[in-house]
Amino acid sequence: MSGTLASIGTSANSNNTLSSSLAVSGIASGMNWQNTVSELANAERAPETQWQSQQATISQQKASYSQITTDLATLQSDATGLMDPAFFNSTVASSSSVAVASASSVSGATVGNFSFNISQLATAAQVIGAPNVSQVLDPGGDPSTVTVGAAGFSSPVSAGTFTVNGAQINIATTDSLKQVFDNIASATGNKVTASYDATTDKITLASSDGSPIILGSSTDTSNFLQTAQLYNNNSGTISSASALGHVNNSAALSSADLATPITDGGSGNGAFTINGVTINYNAGTDSVKDVLSRINNSAAGVTASYDSVNNRFVLANNTTGDVGIAMQDVTGNFLAATGLSGGTLNHGKNLLYTLNGGSQQLVSQSNTIDSSTSGITGLSVTALTTGITTVGVSSDTATISNAIQKFVTDYNSTQAFIASQMAVTTAADGSVTPGILTGDTNATDIVSSLRNMMTQVENITGTSGVVKSLTDMGFKSNGQDNTIALGDSSTLSSTLAGSMNDIKALFSDPVNGLARLMNTYITNTTGASGTLVARTTDLTTQSADLTTQTSNLENKIATDSALWTTEFQNMETATAQTNQELSYLSQSVSSGSL
Repeated sequence: MSGTLASIGTSANSNNTLSSSLAVSGIASGMNWQNTVSELANAERAPETQWQSQQATISQQKASYSQITTDLATLQSDATGLMDPAFFNSTVASSSSVAVASASSVSGATVGNFSFNISQLATAAQVIGAPNVSQVLDPGGDPSTVTVGAAGFSSPVSAGTFTVNGAQINIATTDSLKQVFDNIASATGNKVTASYDATTDKITLASSDGSPIILGSSTDTSNFLQTAQLYNNNSGTISSASALGHVNNSAALSSADLATPITDGGSGNGAFTINGVTINYNAGTDSVKDVLSRINNSAAGVTASYDSVNNRFVLANNTTGDVGIAMQDVTGNFLAATGLSGGTLNHGKNLLYTLNGGSQQLVSQSNTIDSSTSGITGLSVTALTTGITTVGVSSDTATISNAIQKFVTDYNSTQAFIASQMAVTTAADGSVTPGILTGDTNATDIVSSLRNMMTQVENITGTSGVVKSLTDMGFKSNGQDNTIALGDSSTLSSTLAGSMNDIKALFSDPVNGLARLMNTYITNTTGASGTLVARTTDLTTQSADLTTQTSNLENKIATDSALWTTEFQNMETATAQTNQELSYLSQSVSSGSL
């Protein structure tokens, strides 16, 4: 018997693993306890559904407040413009002859009609440098020493062909000028010869029999004839139209082909002044183009250029009027070598005009007439040509009207949006759904505050009293909601034309001005310490609290589920062990071993 009991114990120990397996699967008890654990967890999770709904509502409310804040910002921008008294002094200017002059005016400009008789336009002064500042094409007078591609022509010679008396002549950039002359003679059978005169710096073509020389053809591919300034003249002798040597703008200053080489004093610290502004240069590294650019980008107030057609430098004032250009070499000889210091000042001209038929000639250094010469406050007239024009300056009622109507439109948009968020809807089955802001005290306060400001009648002192509210300007409530509309545009036009001071006071009075009151209210509502900011912050906190509650509940559910699972697993293990022992005993009884 004892052996049998020992066998039972041994059998039970050997089946521990099996019983554990049964506990996990739930086979021993026949109970799907895992579903039970899941159902218990879901039951405990039930409050989360309500919290999620609350968070969704909060999110919608915050979105509504965000849009209201945006709408109020737009309305405040409108109010900011209308609360400025100067805005209502806006004027507009027009010219009776836009070909003669254009006109513009600023707020507060003198209102009236003004006749301008412009007899002379203003021009800029120029210093025209000495001509022929470059060295000649061939200083030594020996064409065999001048390479065509490196010669100081006004533009580079291109390789190709050109035609003389129907004969095609080849030219390469490596040819010497003498080779080109020889090729012309060879191609024409010595009927046309070419020469160069260093004194005049010109090339001359001569016909041996005096017959007219014919230059060029449509098949020419080289620009030699054009660069050498050789043009048909229906005679037997053709010379370059002008001296051929030109300044090399891209080479270093010291080798720029100037008749007088530019020096910098030997130190690389060359300097000169224009209108008191110092320009520095290095003759060995800077090019003419570099220095001209340096002048133009400086505060000297001039534009410097090289006139390749006339082989000279030019300085022009950037402003018009009869004023000079002062210049001086300091170190080196840039101004002298470029012929500027020895140039001629072409005086600029002042604008000359008379006003309102007067005999006094008025003067402006520029082509724009302002109050400094005309005495008309806030008016600017830009002359385009000589002639007579009448400039009218009047109150800019169109701009003011548009600003007021935009203010009203943006007010209506704000009210309409808030109304849509507060609206209660009723379905076909009679069920009622409140709006996302239905009953919201903040939204209700905004609606009533805006409406009260827009419909109030203020007794503003110092005015005629004709315009005391928007109603007096033609606006009225539609009687169905909190919006207003322009019912009579003619009333708005007439009040703008006749009661501008009253309108200005209505909007910009420092105490009761509508735009000022609106601006202050919106700042108190949407500013850093505003009620909407506080309400949005509160909603954010509520949503965060709900998130925390959900997280805490989920942690509790996880702990409870683990406990329930352990208890059910223990039950399964015990049930499996009991079932094994009963099965063994039953088998032993049946076999007669007990």
